[in-house]
Amino acid sequence: MGSRRDAILEALENLTADELKKFKLKLLSVPIREGYGRIPRGALLPMDPLDLTDKLVSFYLESYGTELTVTVLRDMGMQELAEQLYKASGSAPAGTQPPQMAANLAHFVDQHRAALIHRVTDINGVLDALHGVVLSEEQYQAVCAEPTNPAKMRKLFSFTPAWNLDCKNRLLQALRETQPYLVADLEQS
Repeated sequence: MGSRRDAILEALENLTADELKKFKLKLLSVPIREGYGRIPRGALLPMDPLDLTDKLVSFYLESYGTELTVTVLRDMGMQELAEQLYKASGSAPAGTQPPQMAANLAHFVDQHRAALIHRVTDINGVLDALHGVVLSEEQYQAVCAEPTNPAKMRKLFSFTPAWNLDCKNRLLQALRETQPYLVADLEQS
C-alpha cells in the first residue's frame, strides 16, 4: 500500500453501502477549500468506491483528497476510520498530525464549543435526551441548576473531557433534533 490513493480506496471499501451513500451526500455539502470545485452530484451518486477514489484524486489531488475524505468520515462520526486513513496515507509519521488535520479530527461538539455555549436556546431538550444515557442524575441536576442557557451549556461542557466518542455523538444527535438550524449553520462554517 503506501500511496494516498490506495489509503482512500481502502477506507471507502470499508464502508457499508449505506455508509458510502451517506459519504457521497456529505461530500456534496462539506466546505471545500478555495480554488477547488465540487464533484457534480449526477456523477458522484452512482460511483462505487474505486470510481469515487479516482474522482477524489482527479478533482482534489492525493493530498487534499485524503484530507477531504478524513473530514467527511469525521463528520459521519467515523473517527477511527478517519484516523486509520490519515495514518495509512503516509502524510506524517504515526502519532503526529499537522494542526489543520488535528482540527479536522476533532469532534463537532469540540470544534464548535464556543458557538454552542452562546447559541443553544433549547438546552432542556438536549438535557432530556442525554439524561440517564450520558448524564447521571447528579450531573443532570447540576446543569439544570444553572441560571442561564450559556451557563447550562458551560456546565454541560465541563463533563465532556470524560466522555467517549459515543457520548459526544449522542450530544450531537440531541442538538440535531432540538436545534437543527443551528447545527446546519455550524456545519457550513
